[in-house]
Amino acid sequence: MQLIAWAQTALFFVFYLAIFVLSVVALLDLLRRPATAFVSAGKLTKGKWGAILGVATAVAFMALPAPLGLGLLGFLAIGAAVAAIVYLVDVKPAVSPYRGRGGGGGRPGGW
Repeated sequence: MQLIAWAQTALFFVFYLAIFVLSVVALLDLLRRPATAFVSAGKLTKGKWGAILGVATAVAFMALPAPLGLGLLGFLAIGAAVAAIVYLVDVKPAVSPYRGRGGGGGRPGGW
């Protein structure tokens, strides 16, 4: 019986860790993009996506089991995963052609 309990705990830890990593990757990608790219692509503003992904990352961290996180709000981790996946699948490809910080002033292609 203890082997099953250990396996469940390990599975949940891996699951919540994957959601946390996914949220951090989405948030870091967001920080690399220029704010004008979101408006040009017809998406929510960078500030709104920053708030969504910031909350998603915080929730994903709190959902991590006790050694790393707090072990709270586990049921909301699915919402954090959905927010990160929507950003990575829908928003990131739309804003990727736009360069920031010396890469072309927010125009597609960078030239």
